[in-house]
Amino acid sequence: MTRELAALIIGFVAALILLAMFFAWRRRLRRDSGLTAPLGVPEHADVTGRYEILYVATTKHDQPLERLAVSPLTYRARGELVLTDRGVALSLDGAPTVFLSSARLIAADRATVAIDRVVERDGLIRLVWRATDDVHVDSFIRPTSGGPSEILPQLERLCAGAENGDNS
Repeated sequence: MTRELAALIIGFVAALILLAMFFAWRRRLRRDSGLTAPLGVPEHADVTGRYEILYVATTKHDQPLERLAVSPLTYRARGELVLTDRGVALSLDGAPTVFLSSARLIAADRATVAIDRVVERDGLIRLVWRATDDVHVDSFIRPTSGGPSEILPQLERLCAGAENGDNS
């Protein structure tokens, strides 16, 4: 086999792999097109904290390796986590602001792994929230300012407020 033929075969196989990845992502986008995150922050929400974050992914609940393409949380991004008295806002670069009201929040805890991302022990924060009444999802963020031990108590209070019927 000549060098040129080997390069041609490798190029063809690489193109097939890239094409398969493209069609698989398009299929995932179509599959998850019914799932969207709520947009916009309530007008009278009082900000209680701001933290720089890396948004990692949103996955099926308790399945950290099964990515969901929830619009506009489809792609990894830098951004800001804004904690308010009414819920959590995710202001990600290049995307509209997502607001998860305390009524939608189910839980917040630490995580180590999410799809294609492994970090130090408990380096991620997992937000469990309701995408629809019967679909729960997990969104993973990695704080770059503050830390999980500073942010989690505030998130847990928001989740506890939802459990107690406090939808303020």
